[in-house]
Amino acid sequence: MIGTALAVLSAHGAIAAEKGPVTGMDLPRFVSMKASEGYARRGPSGTHRIDWVFKRRHMPLRVVDEYGHWRRVQDRDGAGGWMHYSLLSGNRTVIVEETVLDLRRRPRPDAPVSARLEPGVVAWLGECDGSWCEVQVEGAAGWAETGRLWGVAPGEVRD
Repeated sequence: MIGTALAVLSAHGAIAAEKGPVTGMDLPRFVSMKASEGYARRGPSGTHRIDWVFKRRHMPLRVVDEYGHWRRVQDRDGAGGWMHYSLLSGNRTVIVEETVLDLRRRPRPDAPVSARLEPGVVAWLGECDGSWCEVQVEGAAGWAETGRLWGVAPGEVRD
């Protein structure tokens, strides 16, 4: 089996992410689609059968494994496969989950609403404080609770 993404216990008892065998980056981790179309294959080469075709540029994906120039990815529904790394970007995006999402002017539930996003909207991910993330999409910007977004880990902090 080609590497698995399991959390391991560090010497201090805290959970630490596994490092990818190729990049040394955390597994799992989030990326976005660089291309407007990308094939997810059954295995890590261009000769493997195509299982899925992603057709949404900037869509967030979760990298769960690495092998050479290939990354095993999943979308929010768990669909995916192996994609060539050139189709992926480290620029982070998120997708709005389930219901209409109110973006707030500050990372607080009582802050004024700056915009409302429909389910399925893909937005650029900015700063995150562990509970709230700043997002931006087509001129609208604001803060959203992390649990309402897919493409950001629970408790993730970003500057």
